[in-house]
Amino acid sequence: MKDTNRSSEREFDFSLIVGGVAELTSAVEEALFQAGCDDATVSMHYGRLYISFRRAAASLEDAIMKAIHDVRRAGIGAEVLRVDECNLVTASEIARRMGRSRQLVHQYINGQRGPGGFPPPEYHLTDHAPLWAWSVISRWLVENNLLQPEENWNAEAIEAINTVLVSRQERQRSPELIKTITRGLQES
Repeated sequence: MKDTNRSSEREFDFSLIVGGVAELTSAVEEALFQAGCDDATVSMHYGRLYISFRRAAASLEDAIMKAIHDVRRAGIGAEVLRVDECNLVTASEIARRMGRSRQLVHQYINGQRGPGGFPPPEYHLTDHAPLWAWSVISRWLVENNLLQPEENWNAEAIEAINTVLVSRQERQRSPELIKTITRGLQES
């Protein structure tokens, strides 16, 4: 009998940046392997544990969530800090992710081509280097039939996972400051 759950799974590639582990030892590698990270390559980059996965799952979100749980279950004091996927992108990176030219993306941005209404940048490092949120851009691209819906879902899922992970870290690092800011930002 065919396992229908297995047949709906695909392989996803992603990396997790992990804190709490100062040195990559064979004991750390073995603990991660035994906890279910046997589909990963483990390395250290700039003093951080970096775990690259090729994981089978029904969705990228499921693959990432299971990997985070497996890292925590290893019992090595590791805490996943974020998925190594930056949501902030340049126009060149938008073009790369779309598989289109930078010129076309600039025409979308300037309203010279396409449906119009290209989302504004999130940040302006300089006048010549604005940054857009990929999760916002990918939604616009999907709404205008320029990208597959799964690409937007994956971008939003990664952004949400990273937001929760970073928020957890901030609450642990500066609990009183977070309480003060939360109270200050609540609507009356």
